[in-house]
Amino acid sequence: MRAAPVGESPSDRVRLGLIGVGTRGNLHIAHLLRTPGVEIAALCDDYEPHLQAGLARVKGAKGFADYRQMLDMPGLDGVLIAAPLYLHARMCLDAFSADKHVFCEKSLAYTIEECQAVADAHRGSKKVFQIGHQRMFSPVFLRAFELVRNGEIGQITQIRAFWHRNGNWRNPVPDPSLEHRLNWRLYRAYSCGLMTELASHHMQVANWFLGTHPASCVGYGSINYWKDGRELYDNVNVVYRYANGTHVIYDSLISNVFYGLEIQIMGPKGTIEAETGRVYAEHPKPAPGIVQLINGLENGFFETVPIGGPSWVPDLKKDTKGSLLVNEKITDDGTAISLAAYANAIRSGQPIPGMMEQACRAGVCVLMGQAAMEQQKEIAWPEGFRE
Repeated sequence: MRAAPVGESPSDRVRLGLIGVGTRGNLHIAHLLRTPGVEIAALCDDYEPHLQAGLARVKGAKGFADYRQMLDMPGLDGVLIAAPLYLHARMCLDAFSADKHVFCEKSLAYTIEECQAVADAHRGSKKVFQIGHQRMFSPVFLRAFELVRNGEIGQITQIRAFWHRNGNWRNPVPDPSLEHRLNWRLYRAYSCGLMTELASHHMQVANWFLGTHPASCVGYGSINYWKDGRELYDNVNVVYRYANGTHVIYDSLISNVFYGLEIQIMGPKGTIEAETGRVYAEHPKPAPGIVQLINGLENGFFETVPIGGPSWVPDLKKDTKGSLLVNEKITDDGTAISLAAYANAIRSGQPIPGMMEQACRAGVCVLMGQAAMEQQKEIAWPEGFRE
């Protein structure tokens, strides 16, 4: 899905303002500059070095330190919100009030009550809303979703997801007074850390593939390595229970990157590893006889088993390469396509269905996970929540 080329009418051009010109905001700038029919008309950041660096990249854009002044800018069609989590809901609500279309980075909001407020405000608006869960636009994940719907792996019985890194997750701070502003992901007043910044992606996929939200969750979190004054966990483990008995197991840490990231969608007929783009059959079709013979000789399958030797074989990971979900090489994780889709939705006046539902399900369930760890008890899906 791409934005349409610019036509003869100025109305064909979508004029966007970007709130937040940090790491993610700069990635959006790079994609938007290559998206036909889109003009980055304004940039906003209350940290002057970020704002000036952004304006140097986007010639002709107006700069703002206050996003509310940017919302009053004439001719602005929509905004992209790439600010710290604790500001998401307030900015979404103000943008809807200013009659602007909204693209909000994940996770949706800082609290469950804020998620509800944004959903309610959008329900009364005719504006486009899109959440920054780019895997919904990835050809690889769309193919995986199709296979699940077609019964390729059978009923989903468990999903395991993990996202591991090795680093302190800190930004350099030129002055101590800027610590919380530049490292907001480490402090509870602004973020929920690994849950809202990383787990939200995989929990969106889990809810999407299962077609519902979890009933409850339990979890543990700790700061067991980066003991440097941060307030948010560097090690999290959460188990989500769904009404049909399916479990989603999520873990993340930032002290070991060996396993990287993956979401494993498992059923009685097979497993999909969507991040690496492969599907594995539980009982793959046998290879041609000659191939089996060669493989057996290469792997020593024909060795003699001594009398009285072990007869039990451990259930180790299957040694199979599986098959690719898509054959062509995919270089975009869905971010560029999602931004083009946002522009198209504004231009056509036809919002992409289900965006708020996906945003709420993922946003609420990662906040449930954070609460389960902090309160050390099982947390249920909020009764009466309206997506």
